[in-house]
Amino acid sequence: MPKNRPMRPRAQRNKLTPASLSTIRQTIICCDLCPRLRTHCARVAQEKKFAYRTEDYWGKPVPGFGNHRARVLVVGLAPAAHGANRTGRVFTGDGSGDFLMRAMHSAGFANIPTARHIRDGLRLYDAYITAAVRCAPPANKPTRQEIENCQPHLEAEVAALSNLKIVVALGRIAFDTYWRVMRSWGIRPSPKPAFKHGLLHTPDGGPTLIASYHPSRQNTNTGRLTPPMLVSIFRTARRLIASAASK
Repeated sequence: MPKNRPMRPRAQRNKLTPASLSTIRQTIICCDLCPRLRTHCARVAQEKKFAYRTEDYWGKPVPGFGNHRARVLVVGLAPAAHGANRTGRVFTGDGSGDFLMRAMHSAGFANIPTARHIRDGLRLYDAYITAAVRCAPPANKPTRQEIENCQPHLEAEVAALSNLKIVVALGRIAFDTYWRVMRSWGIRPSPKPAFKHGLLHTPDGGPTLIASYHPSRQNTNTGRLTPPMLVSIFRTARRLIASAASK
């Protein structure tokens, strides 16, 4: 096998030419498959949080963000109502975004350790960030149908990231969504690994999966997920990339 051949799902090689990330972005922004989520996001954008009352909320589905040549894909749960639903950029404008970006910055995947707003100068190196669900769900709990409605968006992004080698799944929903994407391409490990923080698994024909707890306040405020734990996840990703490049 050539040294720098990307780790792509086998079934993907038989697909039509993937859409560009810019085309996928527009498709996501215009998506209206989930009326409950669209109604909720529009209402939040109109009512606003008092601290952001002077700001214009994004209020639309949130596309992924990052380097189109990324070898690492980070998959979260969904936009926060007053985070990405406000700023229009995934993992931006709330505590979870800053917690994540500090870890990515520490491992060399981001140029700054914060994600405050869409014009903050944040750039990702060798990484792309997205979510299993593109609209902020009430109580952060999307339905199974809403998750399934969004899956084609993730499939399209994965197909467009031609250099992809590693997927970092933040939380169980992202983890399970990753495996559904793999199944759609004929990749079915038996048995399927169980979710746990720090899990590392490389399915035959697919990108390596690294599982992590989600950097939600519920996890970070209770100590279930600490900064060193998340930094370790991204340093593992960095080590695997370096190891693959040296072969």
